[in-house]
Amino acid sequence: MNILITGGAGFIGSHVVRLFVNKYPDYMIYNLDCLTYAGNLENLKDLENATNYTFIKEDITDALTINALFKEYKFDKIIHLAAESHVDRSIKDPVAFVKTNVIGTLNLLNAFKECHKSNFKNKLFYHISTDEVYGSLGESGLFTETTSYDPNSPYSASKASSDHFVRAYGETFNLPYVITNCSNNYGPNQFPEKLIPLFINNIINNKPLPVYGDGNYTRDWLYVEDHAKAIDLVFHMGDNRETYNIGGFNEWKNIDLVKLLCKQMDIKLGRPMGSSKKLITYVKDRPGHDKRYAIDASKINNKLGWKPSLKFEEGLSKTIDWYLNNTVWLENVTNGNYQLYYKKQYS
Repeated sequence: MNILITGGAGFIGSHVVRLFVNKYPDYMIYNLDCLTYAGNLENLKDLENATNYTFIKEDITDALTINALFKEYKFDKIIHLAAESHVDRSIKDPVAFVKTNVIGTLNLLNAFKECHKSNFKNKLFYHISTDEVYGSLGESGLFTETTSYDPNSPYSASKASSDHFVRAYGETFNLPYVITNCSNNYGPNQFPEKLIPLFINNIINNKPLPVYGDGNYTRDWLYVEDHAKAIDLVFHMGDNRETYNIGGFNEWKNIDLVKLLCKQMDIKLGRPMGSSKKLITYVKDRPGHDKRYAIDASKINNKLGWKPSLKFEEGLSKTIDWYLNNTVWLENVTNGNYQLYYKKQYS
């Protein structure tokens, strides 16, 4: 089986690639990534000599190249993770998110459809999405697979659009697909623009911890390796044309999460308790900021037997330990040197 994983050098993608390469030696895993700022091949150094792994540096927005790759490799199944994903960046440049998240997904759908000429036996297009497509919740309630879409940022709007196109290709062209919508991920290898790695890095360097608004925005958090295991289950056992919500059953207000992070960082760094908390700085809220996300993951739990393996405090501690033990990786990412790795290894 030839499996294409897009965005496999990114945060979540690298964990999925590693899981599949190590767990399924009979699968040929092709990792397609254009290595933007968030794609880092240092995340996959341990796989470079694996016989069932190939890296392809290309861009999903280039339709001609994507078509050529499908003709050459005849990918049987796709796990589509490649995406622009940072809300703040989407506010500054919405068009970039449309190009990657919408047009890029369409290019993959078209190439997949043309490659197999409607003979979709044992084929699959697995589209990874986000809980942000559902919009914002009040103080109660959970997102389910039937919750109406109500995106509030250019990022979530672009992901909602890509979800709709995947379903439309299923209905119009009988293309086999599954979609998963996941809550916030955290863990090793995450680019330090997202809250947890950003604040870990800032605390290490005694920089301010910028908290939006009053800090009472609520998110559901999931350890990235648990997400990868869920993807594995849905890929192999999920029903055609089904959607599965993946969440951590783990809601935290941003400010409470930050205070817990500060406490753990003080302990691990041997600093006086309360030192990191003093770095918290409240900043102007961002436009269209959703108040609360919360996932009902009972469907994937009941039908596929998946549930998170880690409690948040344990997962957060493991995450902090990883960053503290990988300061070279963190320095390379923050100063841009990680972008030289591809040239060094592949040129």
